[in-house]
Amino acid sequence: MKIFTSILVVIALALIIFNITLLDFNHLFEGNSAIALIGIAASFCAVCILLIFRMSKMIVEKTKDQ
Repeated sequence: MKIFTSILVVIALALIIFNITLLDFNHLFEGNSAIALIGIAASFCAVCILLIFRMSKMIVEKTKDQ
């Protein structure tokens, strides 16, 4: 499961980088830039959720050992 979440985090980070390249800083909230901003926000949310999931699994493993 750790490898799977790591792969998903890498994919989400790659999507953030890709969407940053689509931004037009002169017209940030128009056209493709708005879509790219939504994609960046969604990717950040995905990274946060995956990191929370990984931390919860670590806590479960530590409490199981005791």
